[in-house]
Amino acid sequence: MSTRPRISARISAISESATLAVDAKAKAMKAAGRPVIGFGAGEPDFPTPGYIVEAAIQAAREPRFHKYTPAGGLPELKQAIADKTRRDSGYAVEASQVLVTNGGKQAVYEVFATLLDPGDEVLVVAPYWTTYPEAIKLAGGVQVDVVADESTGYLASVEQLEAARTERTKVLLFVSPSNPTGAVYSREETEAIGRWAAEHGLWVVTDEIYEHLVYGGAEFTSIATAVPELGDRVVILNGVAKTYAMTGWRVGWLIGPSDVVKAATNLQSHATSNVSNVSQMAALAAVSGDLSAVAEMRAAFDRRRQTIVKMLNEIPGVFCPEPKGAFYAYPSVKELIGKELRGKRPQSSGELAELILEEAEVAVVPGEAFGTPGYFRLSYALGDDDLVEGVSRMGKLLSEAR
Repeated sequence: MSTRPRISARISAISESATLAVDAKAKAMKAAGRPVIGFGAGEPDFPTPGYIVEAAIQAAREPRFHKYTPAGGLPELKQAIADKTRRDSGYAVEASQVLVTNGGKQAVYEVFATLLDPGDEVLVVAPYWTTYPEAIKLAGGVQVDVVADESTGYLASVEQLEAARTERTKVLLFVSPSNPTGAVYSREETEAIGRWAAEHGLWVVTDEIYEHLVYGGAEFTSIATAVPELGDRVVILNGVAKTYAMTGWRVGWLIGPSDVVKAATNLQSHATSNVSNVSQMAALAAVSGDLSAVAEMRAAFDRRRQTIVKMLNEIPGVFCPEPKGAFYAYPSVKELIGKELRGKRPQSSGELAELILEEAEVAVVPGEAFGTPGYFRLSYALGDDDLVEGVSRMGKLLSEAR
């Protein structure tokens, strides 16, 4: 009998998505009759706007969309994405520089697979979204963490980035607004980081999927627009999931230099071929329409943002900086680690999250999933009543810690 492993080392090294795992466990407990409130998945609680759904229904009736279409995306959608990018961030690109992908995650994987050779280093600001490390690893790259904490609002400095740079550094991953922290870099901070990257000849991969979800005095700044000297060494990742409440439609895209887009399109042609045509036509309606539906959702997220931050900071041992974008709060719970709570002494934020799920029936994602133990991520993209009830339950439990 063969003693060779059944699963390749490359795939065995991939971790399950922690956010989806927490969400699945919460839903399973709820199905079993327990009143679990989940702050796990980053998914708007709003339905997809009606005009987008109608565009999909119409597309499903058209025989031409029952067939294969170009692997890189419908020409009309690629043009609409180029137009939307110019409208929203002032960055001018041609339709040929757009690749439509099966959700944002495919765009993340494909850009790293296209840019990285084994051993190439990628600077990643921690806390980071859980998919980035796995995509970099699959591409043969080496992730180098640059840790930012609550003292700076989870923003990294040029000095920190420079300290982490080596001769193997090829890519800077720049994310603003951030998942999981909600941090938003100012225009000045964005320009400084972009100029530093350009000076050292680095590629910049910038994830802009939360571009329309900024609050208060914060402003989204595209590093591609702010720092023209990056030239053709910048790749933009984006999609319709968060802005238009379309997580299940699975349409994302990457925008970059023609040679990068061509190579990534070749990869996609063998991996998945075209994105579902019905979903692409729904995305076309989304990016071509106005932003009124987005404004309504943003107003609700802003209200919930203020509520959750206030409530979290009232819990003894919890500190939560004010998030400026996305729909996540990222409080520190370091002061609670090791304290006695319901007969247990959780030694990590992971163990504390498990205790909260069992005792308070509230699901949160521990900071270990995002590269920084000692924190929780809570998505406030859920109903106002559930948000208040969930944080109240958690606060009542944690106030017992001694």
